[in-house]
Amino acid sequence: MKRLVARRLLLLIPTAWGVATLVFFLIHMIPGDPVEVMLGETAAAADKDLLRTQLGLNDPMPVQYGRFLTGVVRADLGESFFYRAPVASIIGARWTATAKLAVAALLIAIVIALPAGIFAAVRHRTFFDRATMIGALVGVAMPNFWLGPLLILIFSIGLGWLPVSGDESAASIVLPALTLGLGMAAMLSRMTRSSMLEAMNEDYVMTARAKGLPERTVILKHVLRNALLPVITILGLQVGALLSGAIITETVFAWPGLGTLLVGAIQARDYPVVQGCVLVISASYVVVNLLVDLAYAVVDPRVRLEGR
Repeated sequence: MKRLVARRLLLLIPTAWGVATLVFFLIHMIPGDPVEVMLGETAAAADKDLLRTQLGLNDPMPVQYGRFLTGVVRADLGESFFYRAPVASIIGARWTATAKLAVAALLIAIVIALPAGIFAAVRHRTFFDRATMIGALVGVAMPNFWLGPLLILIFSIGLGWLPVSGDESAASIVLPALTLGLGMAAMLSRMTRSSMLEAMNEDYVMTARAKGLPERTVILKHVLRNALLPVITILGLQVGALLSGAIITETVFAWPGLGTLLVGAIQARDYPVVQGCVLVISASYVVVNLLVDLAYAVVDPRVRLEGR
């Protein structure tokens, strides 16, 4: 297990370097000048040149790239052009809100998807099974930028039950978490159902039934445990997508997380903040994949043996 974790952590180094390099050059290729955004197009040329020099934007691109990489190695993401504060502290302040939203959406997805997928498989080809799959299909087909405003119209403007936007109370997280969690629950429930149906036809399940074990024990101990591997895979991918999908949802609900910070930084051409946000999101992907691999090892002993 330790070697498995060590290998995955070592993979973080080339992944972070590749992402950092790609993000650095892509953000500098985007049309627009951060100095003009900060001072306005009518500012004097001398003032623009002075600010550009202070920000290091007049240096050759290789020099800027080397300075950026050196800072990343030292865990220094630089200073924001606009906030005039360290990027790490800005991201740290916003990361909590994004993590809170992601955890809430994940809980909603798991609470809905696992029972629905299990019961749909157990009640295969019944009304409950068909209703669950139709609901899952509708959930997958609804994009976040459509579902979010729809929930606002119904529960905020129409019924007045929940806040429209922001993070000023505990109720503020309900609508954005539902927006993120429902689509994820739809995909997970379909995967749980199909994986359960496949496992229910295996020989070891028929053997367990032939031994006279109660059906509840057969389903929960023998079928569900073996059906969880593909579900964990999808769950890991969805958690990664949750961070990128949160960009749209946070924008719709004005949620003060990394998503709104990243969108604002892109519009303002705040290069250090954009680079920092993307680096944090990509590192989160790697960490989530590491946790998925560890979950494999916990669920399936064969993975632990392969890791030795």
